[in-house]
Amino acid sequence: MKLKICGMKYNPTDVMHLGPDYLGFIFWEGTPRDFSGRQIPELPENTKAIGVFVDEPIENVLKIVRTYGLKGVQLHGQEAVEYCLELYQRIQKEAPEVILIKAFAIGPGFNFDRLKGYPGTCNFFLFDSRGKLPGGNGTLFDWEQLRDYPYETPYLLSGGIGEKDCDNLQRFFQTPQAERCVGIDVNSKFEIRPGEKDIPALKRFLNCRIWKEKHSIGN
Repeated sequence: MKLKICGMKYNPTDVMHLGPDYLGFIFWEGTPRDFSGRQIPELPENTKAIGVFVDEPIENVLKIVRTYGLKGVQLHGQEAVEYCLELYQRIQKEAPEVILIKAFAIGPGFNFDRLKGYPGTCNFFLFDSRGKLPGGNGTLFDWEQLRDYPYETPYLLSGGIGEKDCDNLQRFFQTPQAERCVGIDVNSKFEIRPGEKDIPALKRFLNCRIWKEKHSIGN
């Protein structure tokens, strides 16, 4: 079970000491968490920097990957299948160690036909809550909808997850729809302000049973 802590800006050094698998750095001017122009600290070997992009031209994405030494790319916009496939192929050729994550916003009436064509264009999907912004809306979606997920591509669960959701997550991981879930992505529910993470709250979350029972990544 992987943990991705997204929306890094003001205190990534404090967060990295908690031992997450991934730290998300957003490169999009439309959010107060925009990391552009800042410097990523030297991360531990077991923590990978993920760049988050929203409908960014492919050449810009690849330039930022090289500039910041990113180990992953997360696409959080309306990127088409053709875009994802081209970027995935470019990454496989230029930097095969870099993973690609494609996010989808799920809300009432969501149909997984929306994902048709995307399997094979990325390493992971990420399922987030539908809201006004591409991400970081701080709301949960109905995880029961994931029982209709028809693909083999593993996914990360996101969307308004907070420390009070430990019991709900425990129950979720006992359901068939959690079979392809390989990690959790958290952001706004663990913030003092946008981009500044609440370290005590994250520590409490890491003490949840889910990490102990799903192969803990650390405390």
